[in-house]
Amino acid sequence: MRLDRFLANLPHCSHRQARLLLASGRTSVNGATVYDGTQDVRVFDRIELDGQLLQAGKPARFFMLNKPAGCVSATADPRHSTVLDLLHEPDKEELHIAGRLDFNTTGLMIITNDGLWSRRLTQPQSLLGKTYLVETEAPIDPNCVDRFAQGLYFRFENLTTLPAELELLGSHQARLTLHEGRYHQVKRMFGHFNNKVTALHRERMGPLLLDDTLAHGHYRSLTTEEIKQI
Repeated sequence: MRLDRFLANLPHCSHRQARLLLASGRTSVNGATVYDGTQDVRVFDRIELDGQLLQAGKPARFFMLNKPAGCVSATADPRHSTVLDLLHEPDKEELHIAGRLDFNTTGLMIITNDGLWSRRLTQPQSLLGKTYLVETEAPIDPNCVDRFAQGLYFRFENLTTLPAELELLGSHQARLTLHEGRYHQVKRMFGHFNNKVTALHRERMGPLLLDDTLAHGHYRSLTTEEIKQI
């Protein structure tokens, strides 16, 4: 919300009065005087008028979780445990998942209450790479490296996937980096070569690398530097 609209929503404050308050330098956001009413303010911002607190600002929260298999990427589920059940934090209903994983897929998951930040991490336009460790039922065809780099055609959606980087780690293992997140994309890409994915683990989202000290089902808060990278 714009700051001038925030002020105009106060009791007994019109849009004209809000502009006058700003012009006279009586409003501060996070300790800094603000004159520009078009500045966006959010629930995380501390807003004061003449030193009087209008909004305290709630803390933004960011967690890195090592998701275990058999856990639903949802805030609630009537039949299965969810990733939020693994967090021992207050006000969990305010949190959301940035980048879901399938039921049996493991690895890096980000949980936050900052919607703008999570959109930068997950929106397709960002083209941030998501890296997965893949295990397959049959040996991986070396031709997959070039074919994945060219993009694969999905007839159902009538689209071609963005170029993806495939690094072979063994006859049945590979590291795959995608720059989009289509429905069951990894499984469908290998299925294009009649090869079934038997295990899938996400180790990276953009610059965020899963902490190798985190056991399955464990989590930690992101550091300030990690948050700023997005």
